[in-house]
Amino acid sequence: MLRVLRRAPRLLNACSAEVITGTELVSPHVRAKLAGAAAEMEAAAYQGSPGTHPLGAPAAAHGLELKQLEYRRVRVRGRFDHSKELYIMPRSRVDPDKEAQEAGRLMSSTETGANVITPFHCTELGVKILVNRGFVPRMRLKPETRAKGQITDEVEIIGVIRLTERRRPFTPQNDVERNCWYYRDLEAMAQAMGTEPIFIDADFSSTVPGGPVGGQTRVTLRNEHLQYILTWYGLCAATSYMWFQKFVRKAAV
Repeated sequence: MLRVLRRAPRLLNACSAEVITGTELVSPHVRAKLAGAAAEMEAAAYQGSPGTHPLGAPAAAHGLELKQLEYRRVRVRGRFDHSKELYIMPRSRVDPDKEAQEAGRLMSSTETGANVITPFHCTELGVKILVNRGFVPRMRLKPETRAKGQITDEVEIIGVIRLTERRRPFTPQNDVERNCWYYRDLEAMAQAMGTEPIFIDADFSSTVPGGPVGGQTRVTLRNEHLQYILTWYGLCAATSYMWFQKFVRKAAV
C-alpha cells in the first residue's frame, strides 16, 4: 500500500525551491496501479486511523500530480534491493537536537558522509521506487561495513516524497559510472537503478539498527532574494529620479 499522511505541522509552510517537471516520466501503468490501490484503500483509510488518506485520492479529487506532492508524508511496504545502492555525497547528518545545542557556535562538530539511496520493491503495487534510507559516515559507506542493517524482510517505510532538484552553481556533475551523486536527478537515478522515477526520504522512525540513519530531509525554501533586491532598488532609483525632477531640478530653474 502507498498512503499519503497529512502534513506534519512543521512542514505546512514548506515549499519547493523549484518544482521541476519530470513526474510525467512515471509510466501510465504505474499511475493506473496507484489509482487502483487508492480506490481500494479509500474506504479503509478514511474509516481507519485518523490522519491518513491514500495517495491518489487527493489526486483523483483535485487533479493533483505527483510533482505537487513534494514533502507529503507517505507509507510504503515492500523489500529493499541491496544489490544496488546510490550515494549522494558529501552530506552532513541532519540531527535537530544536536543542531539546536550547537546553534550560535562559531564551530560545529559536523560529521560528513553520504545518503544511501536503495531501490525498494513495493510488493502490493508491483513497482520499484527509490528510497533514501538515510545518512552513513564515510567509514561505513561500503555495504559490508553495515551488514546488520541490510535487511531482507518485508518492511514498512514512512517518508516524504521528493522531486528532482536542479544542479546549483559550482555543484559538480553527477558521475554515474563512479556512482558519485551530488544532487537528485530522478530520471538518471531511476535509469541507473531500473526503477520508476519516484523518490522518498525515509523518516527517522524507519531507521534500522546498524543501517543508515533516516530523517535526512532538508526543507528547501524558495530563494527570491535577488528578485527582492532588484524590485526594491529599482523602486528606490525611480523614486529618487522623480524626487530630483520635481524638487532639485525645479528649484534650479
